[in-house]
Amino acid sequence: MINPLPSSPTAPQEAVESGDHEKLPKVRATAVILAAGQGTRMKSGHPKAMQRLLNRPMIAQLLETARKVFEDIVVVVGPDMAELEAEVAPAAIVRQHQRLGTGHAARMAEELFGEGDVVVLYADNPLVTEATMRRLLAARQKGAILALLGMRPENPGKYGRLVTASDGSVQRIVEYADATPQEREIPLCNAGMMCADGQQFRQWLSALQASNAQGEYYLTDVVALAAREGRVVCVEAPESELAGINSRSELAHAEHILQTRLRQQAMDRGVTLVAPETVWFSNDTYLEPDVTVEPNVFFGPGVVVRRGAVIRAFSHLEGATVGEECVIGPYARLRPGAVCKAQSHVGNFVELKNTQLGERSKANHLTYLGDAVIGDDVNIGAGTITCNYDGVFKHRTVIGKSTFIGSNSILVAPIKIGDNALVAAGSVLTEDVPERAQAFGRARQVNKPERGHAYKQELKARKE
Repeated sequence: MINPLPSSPTAPQEAVESGDHEKLPKVRATAVILAAGQGTRMKSGHPKAMQRLLNRPMIAQLLETARKVFEDIVVVVGPDMAELEAEVAPAAIVRQHQRLGTGHAARMAEELFGEGDVVVLYADNPLVTEATMRRLLAARQKGAILALLGMRPENPGKYGRLVTASDGSVQRIVEYADATPQEREIPLCNAGMMCADGQQFRQWLSALQASNAQGEYYLTDVVALAAREGRVVCVEAPESELAGINSRSELAHAEHILQTRLRQQAMDRGVTLVAPETVWFSNDTYLEPDVTVEPNVFFGPGVVVRRGAVIRAFSHLEGATVGEECVIGPYARLRPGAVCKAQSHVGNFVELKNTQLGERSKANHLTYLGDAVIGDDVNIGAGTITCNYDGVFKHRTVIGKSTFIGSNSILVAPIKIGDNALVAAGSVLTEDVPERAQAFGRARQVNKPERGHAYKQELKARKE
């Protein structure tokens, strides 16, 4: 999440969508996440839960939120989902070898329900917030035998409808296909997630019947069973939290919702986004106050930007740290391992990879710096390249402080250039340069009188 606070950028973010407050304790309850779906409509070789949001699998978004709330988490996966199992570790894993519906999937996890309440979540509903999860738990604790999440979408479409009594309690869920015309007019729709005491949940799950055309056990049938024994309540939340993801277009819509959240959080905490809708964040992007981000900037995973820095238009950052009052871009690329210290400049069409750029140092044009350590107050001329890769191994370039690297210089690593040195423009260097020295690595210039004009005439004749 976007967090300008001066804590460690790798620390868990503690602010939820409703605003800044103290971190709330976890609840003695178990979250069961149903994640066995193959995602046929995604037309992907990966499980649906592994489709990406904010530059990570969507299951990671839901797990991050659930881990703030629940002491225990169980994930129900399908067979042959090794990549998903690796992603959800160290959560407990249960395999649903036969996909016989959502009720059957929840039943697979009942031995791990533990003490206290159980909340069933869906991997393809990753947008639900910490605040909403806590409201669901609170509603159960206020006396409801079962609490579930509902929404009033702008276009209810084929969502199941919540049929309520005169006192507002939920009596049952009717699927759209089975609903009467009058029931289809009900605006309150089922979002799927529900909460109940673990022991009662087990009893209801064991009573489910697969008496439908699909021959599956539906978790939604638990609602009618619970309503016979006590009060079932609906906790409403916005569609932007509860909409499911079953297709690529819905995945794109979910990405839009999450990006909108992060942009708003950034601006609320003192970050200037010149054109918010054009800036793209990852889940762990860390921006301090007074950072300015110009249009069309992309933040990949693992980016930290310190106070007062300016990220200019069309820049791409990933795995990079930008110090205070740095200027990055426009059209700059910072790759993993790039560290720009305070007041350094990285200009247009400059790429840094695994490189430390010292304080007040500048690389303003058309340059590649890879596997390098560059001291303070260094000027890197346009067209400079550190040749860090020999086809097998990576090699390091070290440039001392207050050194001047002339334009179009080629630095063949491993190489070390001392403090206060000067490298002449157009040099190709393969040996170390002592401090305070001037290095030339050019071929000797030769001028041949009249030869240029004669050669051009030869080329023109050949073309004719």
